[in-house]
Order: sequence, then structure tokens, then C-alpha cells
Amino acid sequence: MANVVVVGSQWGDEGKGKIVDWLSSRADVVVRFQGGHNAGHTLVVGGEVYKLSLLPSGVVRPGKLSVIGNGVVVDPWALLAEIERIGQQGVKITPETLLIAENAALILPVHPAVDKAREALKGKAKIGTTGRGIGPAYEDKVARRAVRMCDLADAEVLKAKVEALLEYHNAQLTGLGAETLDPAEVLAQLQEVAPKVLPFMGVVWQKLDEMRRAGKRILFEGAQGAMLDVDQGTYPYVTSSNTIAAQAATGSGMGPGALGQILGITKAYTTRVGSGPFPTELTDEIGELLGARGKEFGVVTGRKRRCGWFDAVLVRQSVKVNGITAIALTKLDVLDELDELRICVGYKYKGEVIQHLPALARAQEEVEPVYEVHEGWKSSTYGARSWADLPAQAIKYVKRIEELIEAPVGLLSTSPERDDTILVRDPFED
Repeated sequence: MANVVVVGSQWGDEGKGKIVDWLSSRADVVVRFQGGHNAGHTLVVGGEVYKLSLLPSGVVRPGKLSVIGNGVVVDPWALLAEIERIGQQGVKITPETLLIAENAALILPVHPAVDKAREALKGKAKIGTTGRGIGPAYEDKVARRAVRMCDLADAEVLKAKVEALLEYHNAQLTGLGAETLDPAEVLAQLQEVAPKVLPFMGVVWQKLDEMRRAGKRILFEGAQGAMLDVDQGTYPYVTSSNTIAAQAATGSGMGPGALGQILGITKAYTTRVGSGPFPTELTDEIGELLGARGKEFGVVTGRKRRCGWFDAVLVRQSVKVNGITAIALTKLDVLDELDELRICVGYKYKGEVIQHLPALARAQEEVEPVYEVHEGWKSSTYGARSWADLPAQAIKYVKRIEELIEAPVGLLSTSPERDDTILVRDPFED
């Protein structure tokens, strides 16, 4: 039985929440391996809508172990708030159902303060972060000054780390013209929250190794998308972590050989939130239609998403850098009303047609999409659960996408409802 890694193949918001929830019924463990509470996963289960940011999608499924790996940066207050909110919807989360890596770095109140101050200073050149402190927290981790989960259990170490961290960041906040934070106050806040989150702490790499050896199925849940990866994405308009499949190993403490199948969640058109290049973006009435039909607003921020045609060049690049073995194609139904569809099959750059998105930021802004035009199907695919339910033109569109991205469609999602899914091949069985 294969373990499965789920990653976004575009700029995030591809519908990973539903697919992870759908797969979690087949899994024993669901692991978040990167990002923070800037992620936004919407699950619709039995008519109930769950909106998750930090918690793994497996928490809404009884009998599953949910894990927050060392690759995630954890805001303990956001974590507790989300646990309480989900609890009000009838989902009880306990240390028996949720495990957080002892070596996960924490997001402290100073991190969003720095995040927002920096963005304000940049003005129109801002990256478009969520302002939740994700980037500054990762910076502290890499700079070896982060406060980690395990530090909450050692009062002496915690005090020294907080004081050193605030000494560094307060100097930065002063330079940015923002208010500084009191180390004693931050320390008091951490001392108050520590007994509430420490019961969830454990040795994640060890637990996952035990479960793998016992033959348990492990589902690795990524956040954001491949084109937001700090190395492989549209830098500098990216997130602060590695979002590609290889991070599932690093961010959980498991070896790469344990990863198994790589499922790339792929929207049938393209969206992105915030600033940055977007070759196939539509700023006309079609773009507005896609946004309206697709309900394209961020789960975390509520920000309107930019919409555009399907970019096969970008997704094929994502297939290669992730090692994607199959994709789950989502939101096909959003295209139902269109007379014709376009697929980007190349980029025109400096008089030549190229087949990849260049790393140079200026080149990413200047490339022009080369389109292939397809006839629309003008009938409903919403809720389809078999190929026989799909119009012929919709099937042709899906098959052409497979050819262009050089990866098969393993699942096809036709609504937010969990069971409105056409299964071509079960990734846990491959």
C-alpha cells in the first residue's frame, strides 16, 4: 500500500481540502508538513462546512491521527482558536487525535507585527502576504533564533530565547517606524499558552516511522502550491517555505523513500492570490465569470483571487519538479457556461516560443501566453460521478490537459461535495 503526498500544482487554492478529506477516509494518518495558518482548506462533509488553516484536514474524520510536522510554523494561539472553533462544530480534538512535532518553530506576536510593517513600507511593491507572521517565523528558524515547541517546556531556555528574539526584532520594528513589543509581556503570554499546547507535543518522526512499519497508510498534506515554493516558484512572489512534494519528507522527519505516490491538485483553470506574475490572467468579463462561478475568495483572508485560463506550461513544470504521478482535476464545472476555452501551450518571450516559466522575475512578467482554443460544452458537469456523466467536449478538454502536462488524471472533482468525485485510480492502491 502506497503512502500519498498531496500538493498544489499551481499557485494554491486548487481545492486540496476536499481531495485530502476524500483521501483521508482511506488513510490512517494525515500529516501537515509545511506552511502555517496562512493556508486555507475548505471541507464540506455531510452538508457541514469546515474551514481549516493550521489543522490537518484529517481532524474531521473519526479514528484518524492528525500530525503537524516540524516543517510547519505554529502559532499556538491560532491553533487553540481553531481547535475551539472546530470543537463548536462537533469535532473533538485531543492529544490522542492530534500530534505536534516537538521541533516545530513557533510564530510569536512579534512575527505578524514585523510582517505587516514590512508590507506597509513596500507599498505597491508588496509581496501580498497574509500578514500572519509566516515569513518572519521561517526567517528566525533559518537564522537559528526560533522559539520551538519543546522550548515551552523549559522556563529558563524560553526566557533567554524570547529576550534575544525581541532584542533583534524590536530594533527592526523601530527602524520600520512600528511599535515595539515588551519581552516580559510576550514571555507571560507564552507561559500562559504553554500548558494548553504542550499536551499535543510529541516525537513526530518516531511516531510516523512506527506507523509506517506497522503498514499504516500515511497521507501528507501540503499547503499553498508549487508555484509559491521559495525555490521553484515565482520568486520573490512566493511563500517562505518549500511547498513541493520533497518537503513532505523534510517537514515530517521521514525519509524520501516513504513518500509513495505524489498527487498534484490542479484546478481546471488558473487562479492566484496577491501580487506576482500570472501569464494567463483574465481581467475581462470571462475572468469575472470564473471568479463568480468558482467563488474565488481566499479562505483565510477573504481576498478576491485573480483568474485566468488553464496554463499547461506551468502545470507541466510543476509535474516535473514535484515528481507528480497523477493529478486531481478540480472545478471543471466552473467552465460549464463558456462558449470556448483556451489552454496555454507555450510562452512567447523575446520573439521565441519557450516551454517553461523562466526564473528571472522580469521574464516572468514579460512572457505572453500562446493559446490553443477548444470548444466549450455548454452543459452541466456539476456533481458528475462517472465519465458517462460528462459531455464529450469536457472529456476532450480533460484528455488534452493530460497530454499537455504529461501526467494522468487520477481523480476528477465536480463539486465541493466529497462524493462528487470521479475516481480513475486510487493513489493508495498504486
